[in-house]
Parts: sequence; structure tokens; C-alpha cells
Amino acid sequence: MKTNSTSQRNQALHVPAYWEEAKSELMKRDRILRRLIPQFGDLYLLGRDDPFTTLTRSIIAQQISSASAAALWDKYLTVFPKSTPTEVLKVGQEGMAKCGVSKRKSDYILDLARHFQDGKVHVDKWTEMSDEEVIAELVQIRGISRWTAEMFLIFNLLRPNILPLDDPGLVSGISKNYFSGEPVSRIDIREVAANWEPWRTVATWYMWRSLDSKA
Repeated sequence: MKTNSTSQRNQALHVPAYWEEAKSELMKRDRILRRLIPQFGDLYLLGRDDPFTTLTRSIIAQQISSASAAALWDKYLTVFPKSTPTEVLKVGQEGMAKCGVSKRKSDYILDLARHFQDGKVHVDKWTEMSDEEVIAELVQIRGISRWTAEMFLIFNLLRPNILPLDDPGLVSGISKNYFSGEPVSRIDIREVAANWEPWRTVATWYMWRSLDSKA
């Protein structure tokens, strides 16, 4: 879940206000994070302020590696530089095919654009809604799974306590850092993450980063 220079042209980026406090608390209570967090210095999650673009990018990233997702996103931006519902609906399926987006994901993105265009999602209320309320609304849209909704909560609404149990990076990060590479269950993940409350988003981000290093 990295942010590259191309995508930065497309949307403003924000640092979560809670980040430094969360780092400090996590290092006090978790010996793995006490070792891991300092290795990444001043790096931090960059939140995106455009809901439609954030959700579109999450759909594109589904079921492919982070490297493949980044490459596909760059291609998408060559065809949809504004990444707005109006632009997506105007260019349509043909444009999606040009940038290599699969037919299924194209259908999902077009359906998402219609929801935004027709006002079927309550974008202006999401900041006031609970995590589970936002998830419940988003998963009603075709192609948006709980994981996609959780990525939205992390990267757009900057919610501090999200634990995406179905995220391969989180699973791999916990396996690598807490279980010496052995397979982990959802129960294992919850037990580890219980020590991260109420900053599970931050700890998850460092699990992702740990996979990019030899930590």
C-alpha cells in the first residue's frame, strides 16, 4: 500500500494526526514494534482525500501483488487522469480495456462511479459514521469487499484502529515478525493485535513495511 509519485498528482495526501502518539504507545507495549518502528524513521502512512479515487484504487489492487497494483494504477491514470465518476462513465469500458483493467474490475469501477454520480452513497456523512457503519454501506456496492472497505477506512478516513484480517500483507507480516514464518490463524492475528489497541491501523502499516525490508 505505497503511494507513488504518479498517484500524488491525482489527490492531496495527509499524515494522520495520531501517528506519533501511536508510534510511541506501540513501542512501549510491543517488543516487536519497539524494534521495527525505528527502522523506518520518519516514514508514515499517507492518507488520500478523494473517496472515489481511493475506492477505485482499492478495487484495482484486489487479488494482485502490490507491485502489479502500482503498475496497473499508473496505466489507469494515463486513461483516467482525473479519476472522477464523470470521467470514468464517459470513457467507459473501452478505456478500462486500454489500460489493462479486467472486465470484472471494470464493471465494479463503473458501478462505483454510478453510485457516486447518482448520490447513492453518503460521502458527506462517512466522517461521522462508525467504522462498521461505513463498511456496511460500502459492501453494498458491487466489487467492494470488507477488505476494500477497510482499506478505505485506513487510507481515506484515516481511522486509527482498523485490523484487516483478510489482508495478505498483515497475515505475512505477523507470521514473519511474531511466529518465525509459521502459518497463522485469525485467532493468532487477533491475539497479537489485542496489544495494539487502539492503534491497529498503525501497527498494520508497520507489518506491511516489514515485508519490504530485511527486518
